[in-house]
Parts: sequence; C-alpha cells; structure tokens
Amino acid sequence: MSYTSDLSERSNSSKKLIVFDMDSTLIDAETIDELAKAAGVGQEVSAITERAMKGEINFSQALTERVRLLNGLKLEDAIKALEKMPLMPGAKELVSFVKSRGYATAMVSGGFTLSSERVGKLLGIDHVVSNELIVKDGIITGEVIGSLTAQNSKELVLEEIAAQHGIAPEDCIVVGDGANDICIFKRARYAIAFNSKPILRQHADVVIIEKNLKAVIPVIESFDLDQRCVSCIRNA
Repeated sequence: MSYTSDLSERSNSSKKLIVFDMDSTLIDAETIDELAKAAGVGQEVSAITERAMKGEINFSQALTERVRLLNGLKLEDAIKALEKMPLMPGAKELVSFVKSRGYATAMVSGGFTLSSERVGKLLGIDHVVSNELIVKDGIITGEVIGSLTAQNSKELVLEEIAAQHGIAPEDCIVVGDGANDICIFKRARYAIAFNSKPILRQHADVVIIEKNLKAVIPVIESFDLDQRCVSCIRNA
C-alpha cells in the first residue's frame, strides 16, 4: 500500500529523486522485529530477518514466514510497540537538506503501513510505499498484502515513482541497508549503503559506517557538485 503526500504535488516537477529504505535506515529499528517482540516470538523472527538481510534466504519467503508468526497479535499492542521506534539520528536533518536542494523524496519499504505512514508524516516524505498487515476484529491474522511482497519488487516501485517525476531510475539516488535493496542499487545513479550488511556494500557507490544520517549530507553535496560540473561541460 502507498500514499502520496500533499507535498508531492509541488515536487512532481522535480527532476531529482532520492529513495530511502525505512527499517534501520530512516528509523533505528526493524519494524517486524518490534512486532515480533510484542507477539512473544522475537527470537524466531529476528533470526529470519538477519538471514534475509544477509541475502541467505529469499525476501518474499522470509516475509511470509515472519508475518505468519505474528498471527494473534492485538492491533493495539502492535501500535504501542511501533510508536516506541525512534528515528535514525540525523534523519530529520537529511530529509530537510535534500528537500532544500530540490529533491523529491520517497520511502520504499518492505515493512508495514502501521509504521511507514507515521514515519513518512514525521519526516515529510513525498511518497511512501510499504506493505499492509491484514487485521480482523482487531487481531493481526499473520497475512500480508502489498506491492512490496515479492523479490525485487522495490525496483518496480522505483520505476513507477521516477516516472511520475519524468526521470529514469538511473538518475536517482537510493539509500538502504539490506539485501532487498540490491535491485534498486543496481539501477540508481548513486547508491549509498548506510550501516549496511556486507552483501549490499559491493553494490554501493558510497558506504557510510557512521550511525548518523547527517553523514550522508556531504555525500549528496558531492553528487550535486559532480552533476553541475557535468552540466557545465555539456553546455560549454
């Protein structure tokens, strides 16, 4: 499921787009792990998450297995658990900076709307796309729907959002941390691995090991400078 904020109407004319992952990137937590703790299956789910982020098992398979373990969790308990998740240090500053530079922003997450909508609004993200947990009579059923349930589905979403801004995925910047970001790292003009798993670093243009997103700001500045230099050469 997804939403596009009112802000994006003003940003649709932007020819610059930056796409963020959510879990362990814009927030300092893994949504499904926090839900699992609330459901009393924290260790089981965390082990699957770790294997998925390392690329040891297929993302789609890992998602299905983890969500199934959430069956029976009360919605109110899930919401309480997710409200405690903190933003990643520097998240607000980074998003504010890229917006000041004319970038449209997107958050594309294999996580869930229960957390992504809150995070998107807190940060003023233009496009938010994530999955949705099925809830019946106030209870999570252990099922999930959405456009990001399949392996490499992030790539399709990147294409769709980029098209809205009249640009190609190859002209975008992406920031992520896990194996399920590889597909968009391969497409983007610039790929930034933030405190990432080793499997993602080999596909990155820049690797950030400091756990503060403000460290990404000078990287974006260097990208913009590079783009201006290229433009000057072409127009010379």
